[in-house]
Amino acid sequence: MAENYYVTTPIYYVTDGPHVGNAYTTIAADVIARYKRLCGYDVHFLTGTDEHGLKIKRAAEEKGISPRELADDVVGRFHEAWKRLNIRYDDFIRTTEERHERVVQEVYRRLHESDALYLGEYKGWYCVSCESFVKEETEGVKPNCPECGRPAEWNAEPCYFFRMSRYEARLLDWYENNDCVRPETRRNEVRSRVASGLRDLAISRSSLDWGVPLPFDPAHRAYVWVDALINYVSAIGYSDDGDRFAHRWPADAHLIGKDIIWFHAAIWPALLMAIGVEPPKMVFAHGWWTHNGEKMSKSKGNFVNPDEVADEYGVDALRYFLLRELPFGQDGDFRDASLLQRYNSELAGDLGNLVFRTLSMMDRYFGGVVPEPGGEPGGSLAEAARTLYDDVNGWMNELQFSRALDRTWEFVRAANRYVEERKPWELAKNPADRNDLAATMYHLAEAVRILGLLIAPTMPASAASVRRQLGLADEARALRDALAWGGLPAGTRVTRGEPLFPKKD
Repeated sequence: MAENYYVTTPIYYVTDGPHVGNAYTTIAADVIARYKRLCGYDVHFLTGTDEHGLKIKRAAEEKGISPRELADDVVGRFHEAWKRLNIRYDDFIRTTEERHERVVQEVYRRLHESDALYLGEYKGWYCVSCESFVKEETEGVKPNCPECGRPAEWNAEPCYFFRMSRYEARLLDWYENNDCVRPETRRNEVRSRVASGLRDLAISRSSLDWGVPLPFDPAHRAYVWVDALINYVSAIGYSDDGDRFAHRWPADAHLIGKDIIWFHAAIWPALLMAIGVEPPKMVFAHGWWTHNGEKMSKSKGNFVNPDEVADEYGVDALRYFLLRELPFGQDGDFRDASLLQRYNSELAGDLGNLVFRTLSMMDRYFGGVVPEPGGEPGGSLAEAARTLYDDVNGWMNELQFSRALDRTWEFVRAANRYVEERKPWELAKNPADRNDLAATMYHLAEAVRILGLLIAPTMPASAASVRRQLGLADEARALRDALAWGGLPAGTRVTRGEPLFPKKD
């Protein structure tokens, strides 16, 4: 039986459509999901939308429509965007779905029955934009939200509190004994905050009607962040389908932005501990993007529009750039000049040129039919490919996409050097070198086959094009076996296509 891999994105607010930030997270999740499928895993990739709460209600009121109408409209935009970006999720959950709301109520019921909740009154500041409670730092001074910088609002209402303070020791033990929060800087940040002392958490609203009613007190609605976090278990059958839930949980990777690390690495595991469920294996918080050195903002109008980049460079180039430009987990700057440079140098110049000239020479010298490789085992190219799987697999398992692509491009450049060293155009001039020419062209085509597999998670359309040009069907073997040198059958007919990445001015 195949090993499981369960990966999630955060669910996205429906106040606005997709932008480069949530595209980044979702592309990263898609890449690791595709990679694990290639390796033979039974993968489940979940994404979705967060549709309850005061922020959604106010956004709908401003438009003169209901919250559900707003959600339906924006959800359609997310579906279109993810289809455009070639994101292949297994499930898309909405928090307004009955399957989710039913599980939210069950989680609250179990929290209530286990004495993890008590009724009290919340008085304090609240950030509507982040849907989070804000600790006042200066007595009598209206604070701004530490995450988004917007002014907080005063809030006072009866609510149910979660006894989060009970779970301080268990959380610290979880951090200490598991590599569960990454990168390490984020784990240290969360651990330090927990160690400084936990306060109980208000997890219901009695002043808001747009949310899931609590089963034991319908006058209260579930706090939107708790409602949202529960999607990770509601989508896989918690309390509804025990076998399915046991098959999928715990999640292997929750991919999130660093701004929501506290909810995922402290509140979420504490809630799971309270209902007797194992925490996720890993929460991975990536950094933020700026654009040409400036923070993206609506007022500046400098948000990167994924659709516009895809229109100009292609979807695969956008996916490649986002994961190649910086180590996953760090902040980065989306520079237009860097995108153009990587496109022309690495995609058009290195990879695209290798594929195009290899298949052009195969067509010219062997009528488009892959020759027998002869006695030569592959020489420098076979040696360069020998540790590819172990190296790439190691980096992918760490979610270090840029390092995995670095290693892949080492092989791309080795193949281009091989062309220059072997000089097929010179070998073709002398009939006595025919066997050497055949071996050279076979090894180049085999390198292209291997690269078509390695780039498939990041650039699926380009990988499919490579396989079509090589005359190959979809690869049925797990990646480790498929990368073994010599997998291209002699006699295969290739068909040269257009360049994968035409150069741009």
